[in-house]
Amino acid sequence: MNASLTGREGRPAVLVSAAALAPEAVAMLQQAGYAVITTSAYPSESELLDAVREHRPVALLHRQGHINGAVLDAAGPGLRVVARHGAGIDGIDVAAAKARGVTVTRAAGANSRAVAEHSWALLLAVLKDLPSIGAGMAGGLWEKTSRHTRDAEGRTIGVVGYGAIGSKVARYAEAFGMPVLAYDPYLPGDGLPGPGERVGALTDLLARSDVLSLHCPLSAETRGMIGAAEFARLPKGALLVNAARGGIVNEAALLESLDSGHIAGAGLDVFETEPLPHESALRRHPKVIATPHIAANTPRGAVGMAAGAADCIIQVLAGREPALKGAIVTLGEKTPLAIGHAA
Repeated sequence: MNASLTGREGRPAVLVSAAALAPEAVAMLQQAGYAVITTSAYPSESELLDAVREHRPVALLHRQGHINGAVLDAAGPGLRVVARHGAGIDGIDVAAAKARGVTVTRAAGANSRAVAEHSWALLLAVLKDLPSIGAGMAGGLWEKTSRHTRDAEGRTIGVVGYGAIGSKVARYAEAFGMPVLAYDPYLPGDGLPGPGERVGALTDLLARSDVLSLHCPLSAETRGMIGAAEFARLPKGALLVNAARGGIVNEAALLESLDSGHIAGAGLDVFETEPLPHESALRRHPKVIATPHIAANTPRGAVGMAAGAADCIIQVLAGREPALKGAIVTLGEKTPLAIGHAA
C-alpha cells in the first residue's frame, strides 16, 4: 500500500520503492517542494506499476524492488530521475532509462565506511569462530584449552573491487598486519590509491588469498564470477566475505566448498535472492555467518544514502550537479541538468 510521508497537496511526487525513508531525506525533498510517497517493503512489479500510474512521479528513489522498462513507461513522460539509495544499481535497468531520456544517479560513497566496517565485523567473526564459541558458552562449555581460532596478522586478504569500500577494507587490513592484494580492472592507472599490491588477473589473486573480500558491483560481467573453479583456486581453508552483491557468488558452489572443507567459513551480507528464503541452507550453515543486507544500516550510513539520493533528485531537477562525486550514472536528455549541459 502506498503512503504519503509529506502530503501531496498538488506537489510533484517522488516515489520511494520501500516502506520508509530517513526523515532527514524526507525533509530535504519536502523543503524543495516535493511530496514523498512510499510503497511497501520489497515491492513487486505489479505494485510499482500501480504506484507510478497513480502518482505519476517526477522521480523514483530506488531502495528495493526492480525498476525496469515497464515501470518507467507506466510512470509516464513526466518521470525525469531514478535515484539509487546506495551505490549498487543492479536493481535499475540503466539501459532502459537511458533510452527513455531518464537520468539515473546513485549515492556513491555515502555508505562506504559502514559497509567496510561490517565487512570487517563479518571477517573477524568468521576468523575467530565467534558464533560457534558463543553458542558453546551458552550451552555450558568452557573451551579455553580445547579450542584454537585463527590469526589475522600475516594472513593475506584479496580485495576484489578497490573503490570507496574496498580501499577502506584494505586500510583496515593493513592495520591488522595483513598483506593486501587488490584486483580491479576498472581502476585507472597502474598503482593503488591505498595500501596493497595490485594484481592483474583474478586467478592470480585467488591463488594467493587466505581471505577473499568482495566489493565490486553486480553486472553482466561479475554475475556468477565466483563459482566452483574460483573456490577451488583459493588455498584450502580460505575464508569468504561478501558485502557487495549476492549474484557475484554462485551459492550452490559455495555450499559445496564449505561442505568439503576447502572453504573454512563465509561471512555474507548479500544473497542471490533477497530476502533470503527461509529454507536456504545459508541461514543455518555452521560455517556461515549471515546478515540481512544490513551492512549500510548505521545511523550515518542510512542517512548518508537517503540524503545523497534526495540531493541527487533535487539538484538534477534544478539543473545542477549533485553534491556526491560520481553520482550520475547516465544523464537523461529530459532533465534540466542535461538541457543545461547541452546549452
